[in-house]
Amino acid sequence: MSTTPAIDSFQTGFALRPDLLVEASGPADVRAAVRDAAARGLSVAVHATGHGLPGPVEGGVLISTRRMDGVEIDPERRTARIGAGATWEAVVAAAAPHGLAPLNGSSPGVGAVSYTLGGGLGILAREFGYAADHVRSLDVVTADGVLCHVTPDEEPDLFWGLRGGGHRLGVVTGLEIGLVAVDRLYGGALAFDGDAAPEVLRRYLEWTRTVPDTCTSSPSAMRYPDLPQVPQALRGRYVVSVRVAYTGTAAEGEALVAPLRAIGPAFSDSLREMPYTESHTIHSDPPFPHAYYGEGLMLSGLDAGTAARVLELTGPKAPMMTVVQLNHLGGALAVPPAHDSAVPHRDAGFLLRLLSPLDGTDVAAVRALYARVAQETAPYALGRALNFSFGGGDRAETYRDCHDPGTRERLAGLVSRYDPASLFGGAYGVSRDAR
Repeated sequence: MSTTPAIDSFQTGFALRPDLLVEASGPADVRAAVRDAAARGLSVAVHATGHGLPGPVEGGVLISTRRMDGVEIDPERRTARIGAGATWEAVVAAAAPHGLAPLNGSSPGVGAVSYTLGGGLGILAREFGYAADHVRSLDVVTADGVLCHVTPDEEPDLFWGLRGGGHRLGVVTGLEIGLVAVDRLYGGALAFDGDAAPEVLRRYLEWTRTVPDTCTSSPSAMRYPDLPQVPQALRGRYVVSVRVAYTGTAAEGEALVAPLRAIGPAFSDSLREMPYTESHTIHSDPPFPHAYYGEGLMLSGLDAGTAARVLELTGPKAPMMTVVQLNHLGGALAVPPAHDSAVPHRDAGFLLRLLSPLDGTDVAAVRALYARVAQETAPYALGRALNFSFGGGDRAETYRDCHDPGTRERLAGLVSRYDPASLFGGAYGVSRDAR
């Protein structure tokens, strides 16, 4: 274990100023840090890669798990043992030689454990469900400094709450998760000029009513910044893209996406057969640290008119650059897992994600814009998505809105039981009374 002042975070928009930073090398370091924090009356927060940083961290103890990055594959059992600091990129690379894949998200640099604790919406989610649904066991240090091995049979309440409840119940040092037998897919993106965005969304929504569960997709609309790191053809341009991941054959994939190609001329078409190790190219999320604010709205459905109004609010005339993404849900995501979990809103049809860079942008203005989007989509609103609502220090509000009342009540009860002093109730959580 070491304590250093340097904190590397993918999210750069919010200051990390803990009283003590602990760079843990293993569970023993985490136990010592939690016990020391409890003895000194300090709060505890956890930091892996910093992609989902909810806001600034002021004071307390911040435990960095980035050194706990081990990945072990058991090809016979089709499982991966993942350390708390491992990224999805590392898990994909370790599983691929065995013809297996994890249920990773679109960004390879995201911490696999933290993403899974928030549910874990993967690029193959409609076929296989949430990553949290495939967790076999977890190791977690609770507020009393005890390392618990958590399974459906050992500490079943924790097993329920940790899968979908985030970091509020302790510091997860590692987990074992099931893998799927996928080594290739058909996928990529179609990019259209932004002037066609309302029509693209209308046709896309129609298309989603016809696709099989083996197809997971999401359109995205954004005005690219005029910056040197952006390809010349995209600088300053408003673009709408449709990204697709499909595990059927390439021939079946070509037939599946034909209605999308028929929308009109695409200035970019990367749809192709690819090894799973190239799946991150479907979305091509930015790999460099930056400042941003984000929101995730779980919706029961969406009509073309509402989608068009969201595009109008967030498009080129918006007061700041905003990336809009619409994840098609349903399929296996709607099916309860063998062991119930705190993952909410399985009846959602779509996840509407908003993200705005914060360099030179006022957070209050971003919040105001997002509030207008939320108002437009209110007839479909189910709640917010924990993994995609970050920034500005308003995680407590997010946590309350993420879960239905019954799930929220049960989580609050677990907090009272496992963390009565609210050791983990800072920026990353919510008090046991937040019902």
